[in-house]
This record gives sequence, structure tokens and C-alpha cells, in this order.
Amino acid sequence: MDGQLKNDFVFYFPITTRWMDNDMFGHVNNVHYYSYFDTVINQFLIEQAGFVPQESEQIGFIVKSSCRYISPLSYPQKLIGALRVDRIGNSSVDYAVGIFKDNEPLASAVGCLTHVFVDRHSHQPTPIKKTMREVMLSAKVSE
Repeated sequence: MDGQLKNDFVFYFPITTRWMDNDMFGHVNNVHYYSYFDTVINQFLIEQAGFVPQESEQIGFIVKSSCRYISPLSYPQKLIGALRVDRIGNSSVDYAVGIFKDNEPLASAVGCLTHVFVDRHSHQPTPIKKTMREVMLSAKVSE
């Protein structure tokens, strides 16, 4: 169960499930997990690194993603999104995002996502800016 426990992550954010998240089987449809991952990552960047999505000259593109589903979720459960940084490169970063039922220590899903940071206008990769890199380092779990 390595990497699936709440204490394997560094930053935590509440997620509110919505009526529309459930599918006809009565659980959160898989497409919504990716929305949760995106929300957790961007909330981390906005709150911790001062990222301003509409104005920052450097933006992140998700270039790779995967999800391991462990146990089902459903509306109206309260969830916790948890984030850690697994690797930081020159212009890219690998995140792990766990989705937890409120007050549960084991993740219901874990996503692995890679952001490549690019210039907003040219879309060419650019080195991660110093402030953002420092914040990412603070979210990196020691190995």
C-alpha cells in the first residue's frame, strides 16, 4: 500500500462532491477524478506559489496522467485531495494526488500527473521559476 496513505502526502485540500459526479451505478464516474486532480494541483499552485492562472507568464500543461482506482466514492461524501511532488526537473514536475474519503487514512484513488511549464504565449518549455520551484520542493517527500 506504499504511497496510498494520507501521511504520504504534504498538502491537503477539501473537495466537495456534486450530485452530477455520480454515474448510473451510484458512484463517482472516473472522468471526475481527473477534475479533482487538476483542482488540487492548481489550488496548490495558486495558494502556495502565487500562481495567477489568467496572468502568470508561465503556465503548466499536463503532458502525462494516470489514475489508480482503489475504492469507490459517491455523492454526498466529503473528500480530501492530497498532493505531493515526486520529481522536479528543469521545466517539468511529477505530482501524486491522493483522493481520500474524509477521515480515512487510505486513498480511494491516486493520480500521477506531469506538468511541463511553458511560456504563456510561445508554449515553449521554460525553466520553473524560482518561487514556484521552492514551493514544489516544500511539497517533495524525502526518499
